[in-house]
Amino acid sequence: MARQLDYLTMREIFRRFQAAEAEPKGELEHVNAYTLLVAVALSAQATDAGVNRATRELFKIADTPQKMLALGEEGLIAHIKTIGLFRNKARNVIKLSQILVDHYGGEVPSSRAALQALPGVGRKTANVVLNMWWHLPAQAVDTHIFRVGNRAGIAPGKDVDVVERAIEDNVPAEFQTHAHHWLILHGRYICTARKPRCGDCLIRDLCAYEDKTE
Repeated sequence: MARQLDYLTMREIFRRFQAAEAEPKGELEHVNAYTLLVAVALSAQATDAGVNRATRELFKIADTPQKMLALGEEGLIAHIKTIGLFRNKARNVIKLSQILVDHYGGEVPSSRAALQALPGVGRKTANVVLNMWWHLPAQAVDTHIFRVGNRAGIAPGKDVDVVERAIEDNVPAEFQTHAHHWLILHGRYICTARKPRCGDCLIRDLCAYEDKTE
């Protein structure tokens, strides 16, 4: 685990991320808060590309909890059977859709506690929805962010909760809203797990990782 970088270094890292891409976007396709919630729930142990392939046709006919309930669990399974754990995920999507209709007027709640109370929605999923839809500085730590945070010294921690707090505590406030996407995209395409592309890294000179590649 790398050391926690100092404030000025952190500020320069995120200034560079911002200069390279001022408005980073998530890669899960969605049309509203509900489809975003469903897409993120389906993405557990699956790739965004795989989820997008499954949901493009699904969201044309089921973009609200009411329409999803009308489609039914078996109808949903027919669309998402290429995604891992599809039966369990379909069951959760139908259950959460029913809760949204019964308790939230068919709308997606905008509090972390309410989101996490939904079937199949953990803290990471809740944070993604809060960040991407309501633009709150919620930090959803996935494997990419966990790796980059520890490797670079941006947010070192032994588990995802510690890394999440390190981002919240140490990333300057003006960069908090987009920190999640800058870090996840950096981990997905540059600071990869097996062969990090250090030669193409825009923060190479600031990163605490000692085993840099060429």
